[in-house]
Amino acid sequence: MKKILAFAGSTSSTSINKRLITFTVNNLKNTLFDIVDLKDLNVPIYSEDEEKENGFPEDIVTFSNALDSYDAFIVSLAEHNGTYSAAFKNIFDWVSRVNGNVFRDKPLLLMAASPGGMGGRFVLAAAEQRFPRHGAKEVSTFSFPNFSENFKHEKIVNPDLLDALKKKIQQLEILVNS
Repeated sequence: MKKILAFAGSTSSTSINKRLITFTVNNLKNTLFDIVDLKDLNVPIYSEDEEKENGFPEDIVTFSNALDSYDAFIVSLAEHNGTYSAAFKNIFDWVSRVNGNVFRDKPLLLMAASPGGMGGRFVLAAAEQRFPRHGAKEVSTFSFPNFSENFKHEKIVNPDLLDALKKKIQQLEILVNS
C-alpha cells in the first residue's frame, strides 16, 4: 500500500496546523501515513559556516533519507509574519542542502490554518511558488481560516470546508494510488 508523510510547519505544542494534519491523515481511505513532528528534530540554525564546520546534522540526514520512502506529502504550514515559521524554514534550508529535490518529484497537498480569516494565504502563496522548484509535483492547496470557529472537538465543523478538504484528500489519494 502507498504511504504519505505528513507534518506541520510548526514546532508549537499547541499548533493548529498539527491538529489539521492529524484530522487530514485520519481521513485518508486508501493510503497509509506517518506523521513527523518537526520539534523532534535536533537542528542548529542553518549557516554555511555551520555546514562547513560540522556537516549535516544527523537528524536532517535521517529525515531527508526518509523522504525517499514516501509516495506523497501533506504539509500544513504555520504562517508567521506572512511567511514560513522560523523552525520550518530552518529545517527546509537544511534538508534542501542534503537533497535539493526535497519533495522527490511526488504529489503534495499543501495546507495552512490560521486563527484569522486569511487562512494562511500568504505562506501558501510563498510555498506554492517555491516548493515545485524542490520537487513538489501536482501541488494542491487548502486554506483553513478562522480555526477556532471552524474546528471543534478535533474535527472540522464547517461543512463547506470539510467538503473542500475531503475533495483534496480524495484527489491526492487518486494521484498516489494510480
